Amino acid sequence: MGELSSISEALIKGDANKVKKLAEAALKKGVKPIDIINKGLISGMSVVGEKFKKNEFYVPEVLIAARAMHAGMDMVKPLLSKSEIAAADKVVIGTVKGDLHDIGKNLVSMMLEGGGFKVIDTGIDVSPEKFTQAIKESKAPILALSALLTTTMTSMKDTIQALKKAGLRKDVKVMVGGAPLTQKYADEIGADGYAPDASSAVDKAKELMKG
Repeated sequence: MGELSSISEALIKGDANKVKKLAEAALKKGVKPIDIINKGLISGMSVVGEKFKKNEFYVPEVLIAARAMHAGMDMVKPLLSKSEIAAADKVVIGTVKGDLHDIGKNLVSMMLEGGGFKVIDTGIDVSPEKFTQAIKESKAPILALSALLTTTMTSMKDTIQALKKAGLRKDVKVMVGGAPLTQKYADEIGADGYAPDASSAVDKAKELMKG
């Protein structure tokens, strides 16, 4: 279907206006909103993710593509049925207590949305209690924790402990990421997954949902 691949192409180029126009035209032709999201916007965003992984794209290109994706999503989302909206897996994401960095977290959020997840962003400097509360309220199956400072990494461990204390640990998969982190540290604190970059975070989240 030509409409959907041209939506993907416009998104990869970061042309938000074109994405909007093409999405509108596709809707008028009777293309299903869910197909525009999955086969147009999300498939375009996954190409962006691959290019980012291979260093063919950098953060600015990803941000521009994500903006184009949001332009398309805003057009199409109101037309989705309740069952289609509910089908998206939720991820609670945030930067841990004491850490004020948000570029990496925002990038992962955009990539997750581009991968079809519903993202609940709790922001920066988030306490273990606030993460626990967000999981309780959203019943999200995945919690993604970000840290950019070695001094705040321990807050990830505290958050996992807080989930255990609240009796929620068995219901949620915890993913961790950020510059100073390693797979070894993720294993030590009992996290379920580690992702070295935003694109891998999407793959890891999908993998955790299957597991």
